[in-house]
Formats: sequence, C-alpha cells, structure tokens
Amino acid sequence: MSPVPETRSAAYSLRGWLDRLEATGRLTVMRPGVGLVHQLAAVAKRLDGTTATLFPHPDGHSGTVVSGLVSDRAWMAEALGVPGDELIAHCQRAAAEPLPWREVAEAPVQEIVHRGDIDLTRLLPIPTHNEHDSGPYISAGLTIARDPETGVQNVSIHRCQINGPDRIGILLLPRHTDHFYRKAEAKGESLEIALVIGVDPATLLASQAIVPVGQDELEIAGALRGEPLDVVRCKTNRVRVPAQAEIVIEGRLLPRVREAEGPFGEFPQYYGERADRHVIQVDAVTHRVRPLFHTIVGGGLEHLLLGAIPREATILATLQRNFPNVEDVHLSLGGVGRYHLVVKLRQTQHGEAKNVLLGAFAAHYDIKHAVVVDPDVDIHNAREVEWAVATRFQADRDLVVVGNSQCSKLDPSTDDGLGAKWGVDATIPIGSPEMKFKRIRVPGEEAVDIDRLAAPAAVWRAAIE
Repeated sequence: MSPVPETRSAAYSLRGWLDRLEATGRLTVMRPGVGLVHQLAAVAKRLDGTTATLFPHPDGHSGTVVSGLVSDRAWMAEALGVPGDELIAHCQRAAAEPLPWREVAEAPVQEIVHRGDIDLTRLLPIPTHNEHDSGPYISAGLTIARDPETGVQNVSIHRCQINGPDRIGILLLPRHTDHFYRKAEAKGESLEIALVIGVDPATLLASQAIVPVGQDELEIAGALRGEPLDVVRCKTNRVRVPAQAEIVIEGRLLPRVREAEGPFGEFPQYYGERADRHVIQVDAVTHRVRPLFHTIVGGGLEHLLLGAIPREATILATLQRNFPNVEDVHLSLGGVGRYHLVVKLRQTQHGEAKNVLLGAFAAHYDIKHAVVVDPDVDIHNAREVEWAVATRFQADRDLVVVGNSQCSKLDPSTDDGLGAKWGVDATIPIGSPEMKFKRIRVPGEEAVDIDRLAAPAAVWRAAIE
C-alpha cells in the first residue's frame, strides 16, 4: 500500500475522497459482475484496511458499490484534513462548536427522482454480506429523522433489511431516533425519515457522534469540515439531507407496525437475532446520475472505527470534565471498538483511578471492560497495556466489578443487554519507591541509525573473517 500523503486538505465529497484514494494507491477497482450475494462482501473484507474497493455493475446491476472508505484511523484523519494525533481533539471541538447547515434549493442528490412503483433492489445494488444474513441490507445508510415536536434532526446509522419492493425493516436501539418515534407513535402518527447513502467521510463520522438529544449531527459534520454543510429538503417530507450525497430513500416509520427482521452480521462479529422490528414505508428515492452505493461489511475495520472514534472523543470530554488529568482514551479493535476502553491518567490522588473507571462506565453503556494506565503506557499498543496489567495490577486490590448493569444488547453474552462490567486499575500506586516501577531502557536506542550501521548485502561468514 502506498504511504498516506502529508496532506492537510479535507475531502468534501465521497467522490473527491475516492479520487484521493485512487491517486495514492488505496483504491482497488474490481471487474464488473462481482456477485452481490456474499462475493462482494468477501472481496471487500479481504482488502479491509489495505484498500477501499469499488464494484462497477455487480451481478449485472446498473449501479456501483463502494466499501472500505475509512478502514484506517490515519485515513480518517487525512479525510478531515488534520494530523493523526489531533483527530480526537478535532472531533471534540466539532461536537462542542457545531456549524449550522446551509439549505439549498437544488442538489446533486436530487438529479433523478423516483416516486411510485418503487423497487429498491431494482434501483439500487444492495448486497447480502454474511452467510446467515436474512437478505440484502442497507448497512451504511445515515438515518435522518425529525423530532415531531421541535423539528430538530438526529442522524445515526441503523441496519436496514429490504422487506419488499418499497418496505424496509430497521433495528432501532434505545437512542434518539427511537425517542422521536415514540413521540410520533403515541399520537398514532408516522415519523418522517430519510436514509442517506454515500456521503463524505466527515458526515459519515459525524453521524456516530454521541451528543445530547436535540443536537443535529449534520451541524457537527459542518464543524468537522470547517464550513457549513449544504442540505436540501426531501421531496416528500420535511427532512433535510446532505445535498452532495449519492442516494436518498425517503419514507415514514409506521406507527404500531412491526415485521420480522434479521439475523444480520453485526459489529461484535456475531449475528443480531431475528425479531419483530420497526418498518419504513418508502415514498421516494432520489439520487445522482450513476450513483455510488456505499456498503459497510459488518464487523470490518470501517464498521469498528466509525463507532470507536466519535465515542473516544465523547468519552474523553466526559471524563475530563470531572478528571482534568485524564490525558487520552482508546477503544480497542479487539473490544470491537465499543466494549474495551483504555484510559491514560496522570494520577494525583489515592483511589482516583477507580473513580475514573466508574466515570468511564457512566460515559457510555457499551463500555464493558476498562483499564486505567499511567502516561508512560502507549494506550494504542495492546502489548503495552497488557504489560501494565501484568506488572501493576493486583486483583484483590485493583479490580472493580459492577453487576446487573445496562450493556450493549448486541453483546451475546448479556441477558438482553443486562450484564456486568469490570475495571482494572493498572496504575503505579502513589508514593511507590522510584526504582520499584521504573521502566528499563537502553540509552540511545531511539537515536540509533540502523541503516548507517548495517553492512549492505553482508554474508555473515564473510563478515567474521
């Protein structure tokens, strides 16, 4: 793979980002005809984290699918136009200082409009990913809904199963879209909704921000980009959608209607079970000429990083409000970007690390295991974190367990989302003798120039003569 260029210019559209990836050797274009059922996902997963993939005319469909757009943390920073070590701080600033969007009358995403006699799989190349998925899924669509009382929007990503030509089953977790829906359903009304497919990396990332109800993530997208996001009103409802997107499915979440949905391969790399879930009735589809259909393969790097990075920004801000000496946090990929948190703490008080652990559990219910370490530990290096636990932790002294807690409903080890959390204090006890926990080091190791000292093309037997 080509090295990531030292660019600081943000990518303001999906197509512009694809141009960047192609120019730097990070886009693989497949031959036409790759199968929509399993084969496309198999190829995308094989290249996950190495290159993005573009699939022209899969299975003979007129459309094109793209995947793996931001399957590397450094790519995400590049797409936002910031250095890698400033990514989380940039996300924090965007959530704290959102930019109101700018409404336009015409938009590329409405170049072509379909109303009536809609057949989603005919219009769009929708893949089936995993072996036991119940059918084709929209997995990278931004769900945009309006609060029926205030008109404020919420943006999120939910798995969406194609239930019929113009009908979609959707899994709503107990967050903001579900909150809006309950308000509408209580009045016997539908909830206006739009599924937006194919957006720039900043808007994709902003959709995963963990912010209070009433804050529109499209405004966070503008702040991440450094300029207001252009939006356009849907053709059949009042939802505003990104003007530069590729595809918009307009519809309504129906009141008191549930239909079977699932199973589907989710981010924990298990299947989300089949159950009766909410239903979207599709009213219109709008899109660009020759639109790009973005799909995210469940449990892949793109899926995990999109969940991890915004959560890290939110969790860090939450912890720093109460513990200003928390320096950084990291949600590890081994913990599926949601469940395992590492916190870097410059501890000043006895017992402080345990309070930080409790604060971490309160910061997001998904967090299941947390480890607090000292500033000398690289929290992005699993080996370093394990070393800290191995040498600075004692279970009878440094373990915190909280039972019967709200956890992720997608964690199969829980009882429908009810589970336990544990935290590990792997910090050096305050007042320890200096040499007891002093890390060994070889002087000059960092400055050694191996290329200058190594003998080129040397044969060892000749070298010792």
